[in-house]
Amino acid sequence: MTTAAPESAPPAEVRHNGAPKEGTSAAQPVLGPWIRAQALNLVRHTQALHNFTREEFGTGPEAPTEGHVQAVNQLLGSLRKGLVRRARHIVGHAAKARRNPSPERLTALVTHKHHAHDWVKGIEKIWDFYFELFGQRQTRFGSWLLSTDRIALDCYQVTYLGIGKEKSVPAPPPFTYMRTGFGPSTYKRGIKLRQLGRQYNPFPLIQLPYHRMVNPWTLGAVLHEVSHNTQSDLGLSRAVPLTIARTLLRAKLGRDVARLWVRWNRETFADLCALLLGGPCIIASLMDVVGRSPQITYHFDPNGVHPTPYLRVLISAELLRRMGFQAEAEKYARAWTAIYPGPAKGTFPKEILVTAKKAIPLVVDALCYRPFAEIGNKTLAEVYRFGQKEQRMIEECAGRLGAGTDPGIVPARFLIGAARFALDNRLASAETLRVNFYKQLASG
Repeated sequence: MTTAAPESAPPAEVRHNGAPKEGTSAAQPVLGPWIRAQALNLVRHTQALHNFTREEFGTGPEAPTEGHVQAVNQLLGSLRKGLVRRARHIVGHAAKARRNPSPERLTALVTHKHHAHDWVKGIEKIWDFYFELFGQRQTRFGSWLLSTDRIALDCYQVTYLGIGKEKSVPAPPPFTYMRTGFGPSTYKRGIKLRQLGRQYNPFPLIQLPYHRMVNPWTLGAVLHEVSHNTQSDLGLSRAVPLTIARTLLRAKLGRDVARLWVRWNRETFADLCALLLGGPCIIASLMDVVGRSPQITYHFDPNGVHPTPYLRVLISAELLRRMGFQAEAEKYARAWTAIYPGPAKGTFPKEILVTAKKAIPLVVDALCYRPFAEIGNKTLAEVYRFGQKEQRMIEECAGRLGAGTDPGIVPARFLIGAARFALDNRLASAETLRVNFYKQLASG
């Protein structure tokens, strides 16, 4: 009867004269190589989180600009300094532990590794975030995103050309990217983002749902999201809510009503600026967003930052009237109230509903037709001059967009309204309009 070899003994084929055969796993030491690998791993992690280059994400105009890449690299570089320092330290800890693998030195090694790995994860999170965003430009949607970039840039350019005082030019410009989901959103320049591990966002990011990109006549959202950013970049974040509060309090609408409209200030500002930037068709785009089931459209959230959806279209219709489009304003308001004749009793605060007819014109006047010192004592309606002349440009462009010919020298933002006008007037099929919309913007 034979006796089994102990579990710790190497198999017979790897033993030689009672000792493990050289060159086999059984002969390899474990602790020393493992210690060496910890330092090597961290050094390689550090080197792998390299700066981006523009060429990594394509060579065409749809690739992220050099400015966007440099801004991200600056953010990564500021964080990488700490990781490089920790990688250097762990090399020292590993060398000491290999010379004398005492419990104290091994503990120091793994503790330093643990803290260094937290830095790796933090930087990797940021690297991965921008790698995914920039990588979208290599897909077939790159030209779509280039198009929305150009619309966003156009909005910024008309803003800074229109204001009445010199301001430092923001850079880099907004960067658009695509996500699935119901609604668009934006992350402003210079705010701490959870996606970046609470680091500061170096340029405006505009997130657009895929279903909006497929239907470009719904992209009034780009003008809305850009306006959130210009409110901050122009220094209007404090002035706008103060103006609303003072206006409504002077009109004796009460503190509760004023407080609610102040809470809605950013979304109201973005809705109104989008309309001033793009004209009447932007209301149709807004209706696409807020025209949902009555339970949603009439829903009142006392803590929400958006005006109740039911009121948002009525606010924009009031501005459209002030812009000189009385007939269009009446048609949009009539269509909206045909769909939503009014909330049922008890489902909406009576005070808000009763005061809305007075509050809406006051808010529109305060935001769009009174000067702000922050923009050189100009009104927003003066900064964004949109009247009948601009609308005729959009309508002419709509015919060209439908025919697939050069739309002419119209601003990029006007193509949203042109696509909507062409769709509503059946100047071409929806798919033809989509193709021509991105073709014209991406080739510009």
